[in-house]
Amino acid sequence: MCRDYLRPALLIFASIAVGVVGWSGHVLLLPVALGFPVLWSIAHTRLVAALVSAGYFLAAARGLPQGVATFYSSDIWPGLLLWLCASLGFVAVHLVLWTNKESLRPFRYFLAAVIMTIPPFGITGWALPITAAGVLFPGWGWWGLGFMTAGLAGLVTRMWPAVAIALAGLWLWSAAIWTDPKLPEGWQGVDLEMGASLGREAGLHRHRDMIATVHGAASDGARFVVLPESALGFWTPTVERLWTGAFSDGDATVIAGATVLDATGYDNVLVAIDRNGGSILYRGRMPVPGSMWQPWRSWFGESGGARADFFANPVVPIGASRAAPLICYEQLIVWPILQSMLHDPDFVVAVGNGWWTEGTSIVAIQRAAATGWAKLFAKPLVIAFNT
Repeated sequence: MCRDYLRPALLIFASIAVGVVGWSGHVLLLPVALGFPVLWSIAHTRLVAALVSAGYFLAAARGLPQGVATFYSSDIWPGLLLWLCASLGFVAVHLVLWTNKESLRPFRYFLAAVIMTIPPFGITGWALPITAAGVLFPGWGWWGLGFMTAGLAGLVTRMWPAVAIALAGLWLWSAAIWTDPKLPEGWQGVDLEMGASLGREAGLHRHRDMIATVHGAASDGARFVVLPESALGFWTPTVERLWTGAFSDGDATVIAGATVLDATGYDNVLVAIDRNGGSILYRGRMPVPGSMWQPWRSWFGESGGARADFFANPVVPIGASRAAPLICYEQLIVWPILQSMLHDPDFVVAVGNGWWTEGTSIVAIQRAAATGWAKLFAKPLVIAFNT
């Protein structure tokens, strides 16, 4: 009887460990997440498979309760509720598609991975093992993604030890020669440490400080300077005139996060500013569900919340190049970056405002994921975060 409980307990404990280590925020540890499909496949019952899935996902997203509590200046309970609710989709998909028939298992796992990649389940499709493709197959692009998919399918078969050994060999080789993605020539990302005040404190003094920061980067040779999400606060004609005037006598272009507000809600955007004026460069495809994207408001005739443009503007033109922008939450899920890569951009621009994640690994995970995808497709990467 004891053995009947020991095996499931060990599987659940192992899935938690895989979630913690794989999603610790270190890019070279992302392949640890490949332990999840193995554990899922060797579960003997559907219930154990569900518990393994829950253990893995909750461990990977462990920073969410504390982050939500900080964001809303509340106690831990709202964050715990959101943490559990976010796991339901992942657990439900892997519960329904689990099977004890080995011949069907690779197809079932592949189907689960696809479902968790694209909306609607892909909206909370965090911690997907496919994110490790850039570590195991750097520079292989779509071929690397295909080999990674085949590897994941192999990990849920009886041959998983041989597949795991092969993938571990690729992991060790990649780690030995690893280099981070390069910056595009003439680009500079600026990290800020302004906490919750960024985007909320809209005084002239704050704007002048950031303008001085950009001028400093431009004086070091950068022609394109990237500021984090929400750096400019609300995008208004006054803000546009102030920033345009500040760069009227130079060649620098500023790419910065801002908010565009109207009567029905707001857009989380990136704007481009140079001596000729400012314009909206990119509208966020997937704002953070719950805190920003609140589609249920329209069901009750209410307005407010950020708009999700889903599959709009996957790449944007900047100068003579084309960029794949990712704002904050879009770095944690899979479909925005894959949609962008279908259009073969020249580089990736990843920005975020992670002041609310202090004490968690969320920002580190975002950076690791963006780095991994950029390495997979051999794209330069520009990162700018506020903490």
